[in-house]
Amino acid sequence: MHAHLTPNDVTAMFLALSVLLGGAKLVGELAQKIDQPAVLGEILAGILLGPTVLGNLAPRVYATLFPSMGVIPIVIDSVTTIGVVLFLLTAGIEVDLSSLFRQGKCAVLVSSLGVLCPFSLGWAAAWSFPRFFGAEPGADRLNFALFVGTALSISALPVIAKILMDLKLFRSDLGTVVVSSAMFDDLVGWILFSVVLGMMNAGAQPTNIKHTIILTLLFVILMLTAGRWLVDKALPRIQAHASWPGGVLGFIFTLTLAAAAFTEYAGIHAIFGAFIMGIALGESSHLRKQTREHIHQVVTNVFAPLFFASIGLRINFATHFSLGVTATVFAVACLGKVLGAGLGARLGGMDRRTSIAVGMGMNARGAMEIILGLLALQLGLIRERLFVALVVMALLTSLISGPAIHYLLQRRRAVSLKDSLSSKLFLQNLFARNRLEAIRELCELSAEAVGDSSDRLFRIVRERELISGSGLENGVAVPHARVNGLAKPVVAVGKSDDGIDFDARDGKRARIIILVLTGDTQSQIDLLADVGDLFSRQDTIDQALTARSFVEFMAAVNAPVK
Repeated sequence: MHAHLTPNDVTAMFLALSVLLGGAKLVGELAQKIDQPAVLGEILAGILLGPTVLGNLAPRVYATLFPSMGVIPIVIDSVTTIGVVLFLLTAGIEVDLSSLFRQGKCAVLVSSLGVLCPFSLGWAAAWSFPRFFGAEPGADRLNFALFVGTALSISALPVIAKILMDLKLFRSDLGTVVVSSAMFDDLVGWILFSVVLGMMNAGAQPTNIKHTIILTLLFVILMLTAGRWLVDKALPRIQAHASWPGGVLGFIFTLTLAAAAFTEYAGIHAIFGAFIMGIALGESSHLRKQTREHIHQVVTNVFAPLFFASIGLRINFATHFSLGVTATVFAVACLGKVLGAGLGARLGGMDRRTSIAVGMGMNARGAMEIILGLLALQLGLIRERLFVALVVMALLTSLISGPAIHYLLQRRRAVSLKDSLSSKLFLQNLFARNRLEAIRELCELSAEAVGDSSDRLFRIVRERELISGSGLENGVAVPHARVNGLAKPVVAVGKSDDGIDFDARDGKRARIIILVLTGDTQSQIDLLADVGDLFSRQDTIDQALTARSFVEFMAAVNAPVK
């Protein structure tokens, strides 16, 4: 006789998933309304629906919705496991490994020290005081210390990206350094955690550990070399002969599930396979932006909310909250990340206050730490109070990063776009038809003011532009670069009636191109933030586009906020 779901089971399953998804989306949307990450609201919804709140206030209702016995917990666990696997696929797609190396010394230092310092502090603290941190009795001390160090070393790329976008710093040098460094941290963190999982699953047998590590390294190397090449060759053929987007999505999800199955077989968690597959897919130039958006929408609006809300069903946060453990985890995590990433930025040439801002940006945690903590809890490596501390730490660091960066950068703002504009550096009509031509045209206009050759300026700005497109939203682009020895900022403005593609996130062609050249990192950040703030208002954009002279353009920039 085959086991199957009864009609009552089916009813209970869909009711539980409906309540979980609806609650997660509702509270997640409310969180976004107050400029907080949706994941914060989704986890809060799970806490409200779980044993912490609903289980205490209405235990019968909670037991009916989310029974602890039978097939329903297995079904919910299966659905949420698929959810976290697909979430790691989307995280992997956003990783651009080449950007780290294109950023140069600063990003390498930020990413390296941003992993090494928090890992070392976390490892040392957990190794010295395993019982205080909540290691399970009998848990391997080395594995536990490695896990804590790994969990505290990973940043949250989606949260960091949102914070930088909100602050209009995503396309700045600070933003690109932080984002590329966070990508590297994620990759290193997952590789470290895969080794820890392999050591645990192998039962500390050297032969099994060796088998897991070899399979993991082979998988990563093959997927990021030959696998990436094969995916890049296959995508255009599938797009040419299969239905769109169904054929491509089916291909991507098939590869993801297969990769997840392999890494689970190898002795590490399925999510690692999905993450590496996402990197391989994201590196392909043939993966259309619309396809990325389809995957992102499905995963972040259906599967991810189910997973993050389910976290609250697994544990009573009120019962297992420990102020001492939570405060210690929070302090060690912040000290390690801000100190390490900030020191890397300082050694990379940034000034003191900007370096601290880089550290605060890298300090934003989120989904990744929570996922790691949940896996460790399920495997019996940690106890509930450390898991609760990790969740609280992830949420608090996400909340404070944005305001801290804003405070650090606003304190020294002495340069504004209005003060830097000049009628001599204004072109009403650009002849350029692509972004490199536009940059060259503006560099030629700026050469005399900078006191340098236009060819050298073009090379400097072009190199920076190829790292990350400088297109903002609403038809505005801000190509920029630092020029050694420049005494004060130089800003050149050009307008294009047809628009030029500067790789903006909203897909719009830039009709207002503002070239920013500075000799000081801080003033550049000020100007980029100022541009982002001014041209986030549609009335300013409309008035600037219709301006027929420099005077009218200045009038648009000086227009009061309505």
